[in-house]
Amino acid sequence: MRTPRYWKNKNLISFLLLPLGSVYAGLTALRIKIKKPQKVEKPVICIGNLTAGGTGKTPTAVTIAQIVKELGYNPMFVSRGYGGKLCGVMVDKDKHTPQDVGDEPLLLAREADVSINSNRVKAAQKAIENGADVLIMDDGFQNPGLNKDISFLVFDGGVGVGNAFPVPAGPLRENFENGLKRANAAIIIGEDKTDLKEKLGDMPVFYGKMKPSVLPENCGKFIAFAGIGRPEKFYNSLQELGANVSKTFDFPDHHFYSEKELKELIDMAWKEDADLITTAKDFVKIPQELQHHFKVLEIEIEWQNREDLRDFIKKGLKN
Repeated sequence: MRTPRYWKNKNLISFLLLPLGSVYAGLTALRIKIKKPQKVEKPVICIGNLTAGGTGKTPTAVTIAQIVKELGYNPMFVSRGYGGKLCGVMVDKDKHTPQDVGDEPLLLAREADVSINSNRVKAAQKAIENGADVLIMDDGFQNPGLNKDISFLVFDGGVGVGNAFPVPAGPLRENFENGLKRANAAIIIGEDKTDLKEKLGDMPVFYGKMKPSVLPENCGKFIAFAGIGRPEKFYNSLQELGANVSKTFDFPDHHFYSEKELKELIDMAWKEDADLITTAKDFVKIPQELQHHFKVLEIEIEWQNREDLRDFIKKGLKN
């Protein structure tokens, strides 16, 4: 889904939906309260959030894996494999498709092995059997099944917590204060435009910003498209790099592209003498035989205080 506009501020629609949101938040709190998390023999780092929509969890998880490797460990990712049909497997990026394991696991698999299972405990155990000595949980902060040793909450600095109402009235997945109590640190991606730091109290906060790679060479104008929570972030990155973007097309988050949709985009680009460009998350969902028609803009996180983040993780893994 794309983030609804009425999530940004308190308004008539959000107030009308608030009773449903209160039920949603209440059920989440109840599930977390009654379920006792199971601890596994290796430490678990959770990269989660309190809001629905794209906050930058996947590139954050990649950075965390890189840091854990620098510390001498062999990390593996644990994922439910949202959108995929397989369960209980280790991702093979050369064999599996997004329809098999989901889009984000394929991106994560470029950095470290990924264990897929809707049961996070079983996913963790399988990763350990395959040699993991640190488990990185991509999403799952609200999943009470697996015990977390270090929990990071990732926020988009541009939107913060929006109107601070729970889904569907707003972006919150659970009560804000309850969530903070279970977290060890926060990560704010992008400029903090909503004074989020003040709402986080004494919690350690680490700052980063999305750093897009250079534009592909020998390109004139672009037709850009994305199926992510906030596609405008991708378009803004292109503009900041000086790209000439003639058209943009939004698709739902985690959207699986049909052959018809892709060929329509290819035909449009040919007629307009433009290059098609998309995100890495969308690119992995394009069949290999069609990928040569598309450019991809890679994204990484540039950290304001990476050494502090590294020290925090190092200390947490030793405890």
